[in-house]
Order: sequence, then structure tokens, then C-alpha cells
Amino acid sequence: MEKIIQKIQELKIKKNAVILAHNYQLPEVQDIADFTGDSLGLSIQAKDTPADIIVFCGVRFMAETAKIISPHKKVLLPRREAGCPMADMIDRESLLRLKEKHPAAKVLCYVNTSAEVKAECDLCCTSANAPLVVEKGLQAAEEIIFVPDKYLGSYVARKTGRKFILWDGYCPVHVKILPQHVEKAKKEHPQAEVLAHPECRPEVLELANQVLSTEGMCRYVARSSLKEFIVATEVGILHRLRKENLQKGFYPAFEGAVCENMKLTTLEDVLQALEEEKHEITLSQEIIEKASQSIERMLQLR
Repeated sequence: MEKIIQKIQELKIKKNAVILAHNYQLPEVQDIADFTGDSLGLSIQAKDTPADIIVFCGVRFMAETAKIISPHKKVLLPRREAGCPMADMIDRESLLRLKEKHPAAKVLCYVNTSAEVKAECDLCCTSANAPLVVEKGLQAAEEIIFVPDKYLGSYVARKTGRKFILWDGYCPVHVKILPQHVEKAKKEHPQAEVLAHPECRPEVLELANQVLSTEGMCRYVARSSLKEFIVATEVGILHRLRKENLQKGFYPAFEGAVCENMKLTTLEDVLQALEEEKHEITLSQEIIEKASQSIERMLQLR
């Protein structure tokens, strides 16, 4: 392990690369990354570095987003097959058919979508900024199509009082977290506050003290005076929470909330990606230009 880590560090410098790791990645992958965080935040951080190569330890849509934001950098996905089941629930053709049924609607897409889907949307959003994007970017819209996560969409609809046309997509990992899991964890840790990701089922969100994105959880916990937290999201984030908050306790709402795609990438994969510069993300100029518009419009909203 130490030899692999040393080789990664040497190659990273030699090739002027930056390593990004999503909060759900394996602990050892998070530990060798230059930046750990959520998908969009990582892509923005990579853009602001002088790196020529971005090694994105995550899933495909994340690496595509990094390419959209940094089109002149080489973006590598260490495991080609690392995908996102929720992102795969909506494709360009399906979205175009939905738009035909609702020609007056504006289309808001979650960042957890492919580059081709982003290219057909008016605005992009994250789990953290979705309410703000709706309130400031779509205030004049009579109809709003939201893809692909019906649970995040219904959460934002409740927060903003707007009516959404929801696509029937969801995160297979977050839907595994059930109210009874949260109730059991609360009985075992009565002093703990419940933090839940908005991709969870509505009945789970009702049991939460705070509904937050992964980065929102990290920021909230760091500021909080509380010492114990039940975390309703993919269990990979527990490593970072514990690492950054040594005096606090963190418990998964459900230990089975594991994303197999997020756990595919190993240190050996990162090393091989750097050695061979393999699994490069390539997108057409047209897709990059169209998809970047939905992201740029979002970033302009404050």
C-alpha cells in the first residue's frame, strides 16, 4: 500500500495532475486525494488549479461534469464501469419526449445526470442549491420539469411551493434507508441529531433534524456544538466526518446504504490511471457548449 501511495504522489507531480475523490469513495482513496467533496464542488476546485490532468475518483457523470467545466484539461475516470444508476434512469431521448409533452416547461436537471442530458436542460442544480435555483432562476416558469430524482424533486417542491413534473428516478442506495432504520438508530443513540440527504424518501426526511447535502453535512457538523450524529446517506461519508471531527460520534442510519459503484475505485486503479492516462472522458464540443450553459446559469445565481 505504501509503495502504491508513493508512486501515485510521484506521478501526480510528474504529470501535473490533481486527484479528486467524492465523499462516498473508499477511505484510502479519499486519503490520497488533493480534494474530497461533492461532485460539482470538486469539478470547480479542479478548474481553479493549474493541473493539466484531473483524476476523478467517483462515477462517470462526475468526470463528465469536470470535463464540461475544464474542457482543456484531460479528465480520467480510474474505473470506466463506475456509473450512477440514478443518472442512467434518464437519457437524452426520454427527456426530449417529455419536453414535447410539456413545450412550455423549463427543465431543471440534477447534477447527477449525463452530459447529454445536461445539454437539453435550462438549468442545473445540486442537492444543496436546488431550492435557490428554483426561487431565483425559475421564478417565472409556469411549469418545471425536474430530472431524474423524484425524491429530491419532491423535497424541493415542498420547500419552494412550486409544482414539478417529476421523472420517476431515484437513488437505489438512498431508498434503502427506511424510517425504521432511523427510528432504531435514534433509540440506540438518543442524544444524536439526525442528518439526512434529500435523496432519501420523504418519510425519512420527516424524521431528520437537518436535511443536507454531503458537503452541507460536513460544514454543519464542524460548526455544531453537538457531539453525536446519525447520518442518513451513503456510508462512505462517515470516514471524512470522523476524520475531521475526532471528538464527535457518527452512526450510519443504515449500514447497508453502500454504493457499489462508488466503491469500485481502488488505489491500484488510481495508479494505473496516472501511469497509462487511461479511461479519458471525451465529449463533443457541441455537448460541452450546450451542457456548460445549464451549469453556468446555475453558478450565476447567488
